Amino acid sequence: MKYNELGKTGVLVSELCLGTMTFGGKGFWTAIGKVPQEEVNQIVKTAIDEGINFIDTANGYSEGLSETMLGIALKELGIPRQEVFVATKVRIRMGPGANQVGLSRMHILDSVDDSLRRLGLSYIDLLYIHGVDPITPLDETMRGLEDVVRSGKVRYLGISNHPAWMVQKANSYADKMGWTKFVASQNYYTIASRDIEREIVPMAKSENIGIMPWSPLAGGFLSGKFTRHNEVAGDSRRDAYDFPPINKEKAYDLIDLMAEIGKNHQVSVAMVALNWVIRQPGMTSTIIGAKNLLQLNENIASVNLLLTNEELQLLNEASALTPEYPGWMVTRQAGGRWPE
Repeated sequence: MKYNELGKTGVLVSELCLGTMTFGGKGFWTAIGKVPQEEVNQIVKTAIDEGINFIDTANGYSEGLSETMLGIALKELGIPRQEVFVATKVRIRMGPGANQVGLSRMHILDSVDDSLRRLGLSYIDLLYIHGVDPITPLDETMRGLEDVVRSGKVRYLGISNHPAWMVQKANSYADKMGWTKFVASQNYYTIASRDIEREIVPMAKSENIGIMPWSPLAGGFLSGKFTRHNEVAGDSRRDAYDFPPINKEKAYDLIDLMAEIGKNHQVSVAMVALNWVIRQPGMTSTIIGAKNLLQLNENIASVNLLLTNEELQLLNEASALTPEYPGWMVTRQAGGRWPE
């Protein structure tokens, strides 16, 4: 397992991060996973044994149950606290009250206390804000985040599902006030949906922010179970919850190509898709989820796949984004900048 620096913090995290969205299964989240505690313990143990030191959860996953089950697993397995880097999130609604949702200072403070109680931990290594709150000003959110950092309950901050300009604006507030800045950005990224390459990746690389791709298999669509001739897998969360959105016709073309490349290496479509994401510039730790140990072990094995430069070029060309303004103008005007 390779380790990458989280931004410019000096903290090293594994190139794969164990995602816990499949843990528990409660309410809406049953469509994504219903892994019971005994299997959660096995998944966490296997991940740690294979060198993964980074685990990602969220207070909203299964209405808090995912955090609780992760906390139980860490305790029952006796994993030393300093050997695991735990991330959780705040933003999703956590109750019926008017203020039990969003990124207000009030909700951030309440949510961190609740997450620590469920996880059974004294501090959170990395706290993400889980999405845009359209009514809370960014400076209010940053003040609330600074409060939980200064209290010792949170060590580092991350941001998820925000446009690049909002990340930069938030960090500008923090910089001006001497507050803690975001060092990680968690974003939807897959070979079937490369949107973050337009603005978010260049911003993150410029500002030394680590990128943590979520759903690298596009919600299971790139698992190898889906083809043009098999549009319903029967045992995939995509059957019940068709998310995240992708251009399926383009994805089918990519699946055909990855299946061909996979045959050359005797690996699955999923392993090719994961390996492609892991090897992209700017990626710090790719989040993998699993419903069972078989899935987990296959996902972990993807780091050992050695695609050729020719194969990577084929994948890059087949999945390339359509040029958009101002990107194509920037590229056009870049030529001739240096004197002959």
